[in-house]
Amino acid sequence: MSDVIHLLPDSVANQIAAGEVIQRPASVLKELVENSIDAGADTICILVKNAGRTLIQVTDNGKGMSETDARLAFERHATSKISNVADIYALQSLGFRGEALASIAAVAQVELRTRRSEDELGTLIEIAGSKVVRQESVQCDVGTTLLIKNLFFNVPARRRFLKSDNVEKIHLLNEFYRVALVHPQILFSFFDDEEEIFHLPPSNLKIRIENIFGKSTKKRWEQQLLPIETSTPLVKIEGFVGRPEYALKSPYQYFFVNGRFMRHPYFHKAILMAYSQMIKAEESPNYFIYLQVDPATIDVNVHPTKTEIKFENEQAIWSILHAAIRETLGKYNVIPSINFNQEGAIDIPVIYPGERIVPPQPSFNPSFNPFEAPVYKRSSLDWEELYKGFEKNITPTESAFQWEEKGNSDGKNREIALEKKYSLNAGENASFLQLKNQFILTGIKSGLLLIHQRRAHVRILYERFLQQLQQQKGASQQLLFPELLELLPDDALHFETLKKDLCNVGFIFRETKKNFYEITGIPGELDSININNFLIDLIEKFKFSQSITPEDVHHKLALSLAQASAIKTGQKLSDEEMTDLVNRLFYCENPSLTPENEKILVILPLEEIENRF
Repeated sequence: MSDVIHLLPDSVANQIAAGEVIQRPASVLKELVENSIDAGADTICILVKNAGRTLIQVTDNGKGMSETDARLAFERHATSKISNVADIYALQSLGFRGEALASIAAVAQVELRTRRSEDELGTLIEIAGSKVVRQESVQCDVGTTLLIKNLFFNVPARRRFLKSDNVEKIHLLNEFYRVALVHPQILFSFFDDEEEIFHLPPSNLKIRIENIFGKSTKKRWEQQLLPIETSTPLVKIEGFVGRPEYALKSPYQYFFVNGRFMRHPYFHKAILMAYSQMIKAEESPNYFIYLQVDPATIDVNVHPTKTEIKFENEQAIWSILHAAIRETLGKYNVIPSINFNQEGAIDIPVIYPGERIVPPQPSFNPSFNPFEAPVYKRSSLDWEELYKGFEKNITPTESAFQWEEKGNSDGKNREIALEKKYSLNAGENASFLQLKNQFILTGIKSGLLLIHQRRAHVRILYERFLQQLQQQKGASQQLLFPELLELLPDDALHFETLKKDLCNVGFIFRETKKNFYEITGIPGELDSININNFLIDLIEKFKFSQSITPEDVHHKLALSLAQASAIKTGQKLSDEEMTDLVNRLFYCENPSLTPENEKILVILPLEEIENRF
């Protein structure tokens, strides 16, 4: 029997290794930018086309490479970062394994231009599928320019498994954020299809956060960011945390250790526990936390992407991080403090030694006679004045429980069914009473019916917006003065997926330039809210939800619109408004529950009311 074990060719081995390191265009961008930072660059320019499928170009002004180094950089396990295993435990650079460029060159067409400051000419190398196509001397600037063309051109199966352009652009931007946030001293430029969407000059960390996440949210960031800083022999912690009132369902959360982005669920739990009972269960705070530890106490070689890091002193760092955040929240009066107000407290006198104690003297009215009959004087207030204006006869309004016109058999059947379910006296005119500007009360056959007015309005509007989304037809109200909406690049990508449905319910948009939209029309129910804030919050709800069905999108969108435009708790309603609200409520498919399964109706049985007397 012949031997069956053989060595794989280098090209095949590189393609296999590329499957671990290069998963999508964002992985290529991460590796190239990290190499530029390790080269000491203070200016980095990024250009992507077709969501990275066609082109990813990274240009820097770093050290550059010699002709020999440029050729050797594409070999597997060729690196300048480490020399032996011991160097891993004193690692100060982002890359070290020497697999990135070799893996990229195995699945893409690569063009490299590089020159050192001491060289007169630079080096040009072209590689396609691990094969060197051309190598020559060229004139170029100091630094390095890498062009990655036609990613996965020789692996069609990998190319087919890439997501849509919007999804891949979101991943590209996320990788860009992770690098730009940890290096505020570097000038970054980001071009998407030859249009500049980011120009980040060197700045401090807070300004870098504001510049990345957009001018439209700048004021919000200034208000919510709280600095955190602590230093111990074990770890140094810096960064910012957000105020509890700005917590989101899809917040901005970034952990960095020694200048490297990481994911760490254990440390994330420490932050959540620091915010315990200050935010809702489904929300999470924003944070940008930077850790500095001894490189010998961490292991970054856990995963090829180097985002999973093992700490030697996890429990101790957890306690320090939790205490630092609690200290910051307490310092800026975010945590409720104990009230030491002495107003209304008993005044206890201080007794000094040798001081003569004088007993309190009772006070009384000597002319008071408890057996004397009280004399009541007639008030000067004319009570008849209070009843003026009520002499008019009020015409009874239409029955609150006539949901369909007479003669409509479907409406009649519905009326009968509701009468059975809720014991409604549909044939009689109903009167309504508003309690605490929150509940609507009316009498029914079986007792007393209480309706939560805001929840009832949410149910009504939810079904209306849902019907408009399904029929793709909604009424629009023109704005007298159009509003300008500015979005972050990744938010704009999410917005494009919602734009069609928003237009179906009455929104009218016009894109003036990249990531800028002019709002000229809105649904009539939204005339009393801030449209910009509503749309930004709406996009936040749909982040990281690309896999949900169109039905789920319609449900979430209709619910968000209904909650934003529904009447507020505490709003006073007239008799006509209460009548109209109840009429429309009982015309809904499910008048007893909100879309979130909260009670709208409560019935107090007549027997229970009688037992209280």
